[in-house]
Amino acid sequence: MADINDSRLMNWNEGIPELQDALVVLVKTEWNAHTVDALEEGALRVLAASGVRSETLLVPGAVEIPFAIRHYWKQRKKKDRPAAFIALGCVLRGDTPHFEYVCQAVTSGVMQLNLMLPVPSIFGVLTVNSQQQADERIGGRHGHKGEEAAVTALKMIRFSQRLKKKDE
Repeated sequence: MADINDSRLMNWNEGIPELQDALVVLVKTEWNAHTVDALEEGALRVLAASGVRSETLLVPGAVEIPFAIRHYWKQRKKKDRPAAFIALGCVLRGDTPHFEYVCQAVTSGVMQLNLMLPVPSIFGVLTVNSQQQADERIGGRHGHKGEEAAVTALKMIRFSQRLKKKDE
């Protein structure tokens, strides 16, 4: 099991001044609203503390997240495009194979976006067996996955900018 205490993810105190004009778009689901809202709140806290602009889009379910990200990207003019996307959702295991299908679809969709778009799409979708496991990941013993998704977005934006500067 992954443990945030065994990660350097949250070590990002260097300051990120070049991100002040960046836009990060969060795409969140309507299902499991309490959990997803908590993920969003954590992500927004981190983004606001970094001076990064954000916008949130709401979609019915996790399977619709990749469509929303791709459609948003294609509809924006180059100067208005975000520097990163964060996919936020919570898929709880039920009694049918639906859980596996939804988890596989959203995971594959976000992975495809990372290969297709020139900006990162961060996977902030909880795939858990119970509400207790979800609660442990929105500020419980497994950290706050919304905050972690936002930190990952900031680090990936900076990573992308550094690579771009090397190419210039």
